[in-house]
Amino acid sequence: MATGTLTDRALGRATLARQHLLRRGDMDPLAMVEHLLGLQAQAPTPPYYALWTRLRGFRAESLSALLESRRVVRIVLMRGTVFAVSAADAHALRPWVQPLLDNDLDTNPIHGAGLRGVDRRALASVARELLSDTPRTQAELRPLLADCFPGQDPAALAHGARCLLPLVQVTPRGLWGRSGKPRLAPLDVWAGPPESDFPSPDRLVLRYLAAFGPASVRDVQAWCGLTRLSEIVERLRPELATFRDERGVELFDLPDAPRPDPSTPAPVRILAPFDNALLSHADRRRFISDEHRARTMTKNGIIAPLVLVGGRVAGAAKLTTGRTSAVLEVTPWRSLTPSNRSAIETEGMKLVRFAAPAAEHHDVRVGTDSA
Repeated sequence: MATGTLTDRALGRATLARQHLLRRGDMDPLAMVEHLLGLQAQAPTPPYYALWTRLRGFRAESLSALLESRRVVRIVLMRGTVFAVSAADAHALRPWVQPLLDNDLDTNPIHGAGLRGVDRRALASVARELLSDTPRTQAELRPLLADCFPGQDPAALAHGARCLLPLVQVTPRGLWGRSGKPRLAPLDVWAGPPESDFPSPDRLVLRYLAAFGPASVRDVQAWCGLTRLSEIVERLRPELATFRDERGVELFDLPDAPRPDPSTPAPVRILAPFDNALLSHADRRRFISDEHRARTMTKNGIIAPLVLVGGRVAGAAKLTTGRTSAVLEVTPWRSLTPSNRSAIETEGMKLVRFAAPAAEHHDVRVGTDSA
């Protein structure tokens, strides 16, 4: 079903609607985590802020409870990064992205050389045995693996175990206000075996479109880190709607997915650090200009909270919380109207109160435009 051209603005409104960034949702946190196919979780707190900006009345304790009950786990998945996902989705997604992690065993610039010649099946078996009874950090795992593989680089061995096995970061890692070192345990030991058969790759691509579409084949590949997915999309073509973007690239979508009018107002939203909404397309011009995209990542690979104004990235934010105060500093990347600044201050004040409800002082500071 070819149905015309979608402008960047139209694409942005469609994805914002599915990400619940046009209007906060009322679903429970687990349902939202599953709808989004997980939340990026390189650090302990970003998943909380990702849910806060998408769910009405979200309470941090509700995500902590899901982690403690093991219905949500923290595990390496798409693009080789840590995600907070439902246990069911961890079982479904990890086998699909395993080729990406297998490739990392050979190509990793730090650990690849140290894994050459290692019996990977034996490494996976030994690491699983070491982690099944006692969750351990990678630092604790290294000397134990070195004892079993004399002469091999301990850090490379631990990295190999992380790639070869579906390992979760057990609690208290990731709990709101507590956290802890990332101790690892096998997914099936921590959260139990899968309750159903693994969904097909086709089903996972359809779920991606439901949360991030409309999208090109390259967008799907950018989201998961895998390549050669055109075969899957072609197989799905008869049941998908197709479009073109402003540059003529073919896009795919679910026929009945929301595609709001491009004139739909988009409220100010403050995204979480590493927010997956902005990392899951090869072409991100629906949300951010190429010029501003180059400013999103720091030299040490950190993606700060980004501020959406009118559906597009308008700047970056820095949240600082202490025992007695919480401050949000916003650095605009383009000119803001007085009403834009007022909306940022209003949304920012809600955020700092969520982040530090017991603090005596809450403040939002919007800097001068730095185009």
